[in-house]
Amino acid sequence: MAEELNTGLLLFLPYRAMETRVFDELAAAGFDDFTPAQARVFQRIAPHGSRLTDLARQAGITKQSAAFLVEKLERAGYVHTVPDPDDGRARLVLIAERGRRSVEASRTVVAQVEAEWEAHLGAERMAELRRALTDLREITDPWR
Repeated sequence: MAEELNTGLLLFLPYRAMETRVFDELAAAGFDDFTPAQARVFQRIAPHGSRLTDLARQAGITKQSAAFLVEKLERAGYVHTVPDPDDGRARLVLIAERGRRSVEASRTVVAQVEAEWEAHLGAERMAELRRALTDLREITDPWR
């Protein structure tokens, strides 16, 4: 009898499948010049911008690593930086137009994947899954 997979792995496998689909579809749409590491920083940018230190903390990486990833995103046109109006020494990272277009494209793919999952699980089980994961977020996501 095969050993049961732990809950963390059971959560990770569908996430990885979705991430792979998103990256494949984005590449096909012309957004093929960023990495999963860059995406993990990019997806944490707040609507009105984020400081590099906040992005690093939320992504669980060093400030130097975050700066390197943001620099690559900026060179590819996904983000731009501006002086932080609240702190002249800091800079805010903002999503650029190319970044906004990539977000819209990724939302389409995510919606397709979630529709496939709902077709497989059924609407009621999918809603239960979302509720359970939302409840878990209370104890697993300090940036909620």
